[in-house]
Amino acid sequence: MNHIIQDISDFIFVEDQPVDADIIMVPGGSYPEPAETAAQLYREEYAPLILIGGGISITTPEFPGPKTKTKIYDGDYKTEYDFYYDVLLKNDVPPSAIIGENESSFTRENGIYARQVVDEKQISVRTALLVCKAFQARRCLMAYQAAFPAVDFYVIPVVGYSITKDNWFEDEESISRVLGELRRIGDQFTVADINQFKA
Repeated sequence: MNHIIQDISDFIFVEDQPVDADIIMVPGGSYPEPAETAAQLYREEYAPLILIGGGISITTPEFPGPKTKTKIYDGDYKTEYDFYYDVLLKNDVPPSAIIGENESSFTRENGIYARQVVDEKQISVRTALLVCKAFQARRCLMAYQAAFPAVDFYVIPVVGYSITKDNWFEDEESISRVLGELRRIGDQFTVADINQFKA
């Protein structure tokens, strides 16, 4: 494999094994698989809480509805939060274990608003599992690290759009999505972010 492709692969596709944590965090989205994975981790007792986020994506005027498994998840969802809440309930997560927000419109805001929820509820978080699409793993991780600089995150990726570390460079659409992640990281992070981690 070309070293440039390998370097991009290693940077973008972050993956950890799950560990016992204080909370599971899931950035907003319209695919049920991340929330389903979070529910599985909850049932396996990796963490007692799941924090879901998401209002309406900045790229759409309204929540577009689930992208997969529409026969299972067929509610009238107004936000990503509403959708993920239903996914969690249908995967045996009790309401008492679900917290979140329905205002964020992109990944960076997912992290910011998640921090607000945690602070308002006075939840102590030292270790968190972060469940997200595999090709969005680095951007999600950086967004949540910026919002929670003292928390140890473990990324649990879920395959989205059939894009993986081993195949993203094989077709133009996948290449475009992964290179788009590189651009978004550059657009969404600032000098202040870097200086925060230098301190």
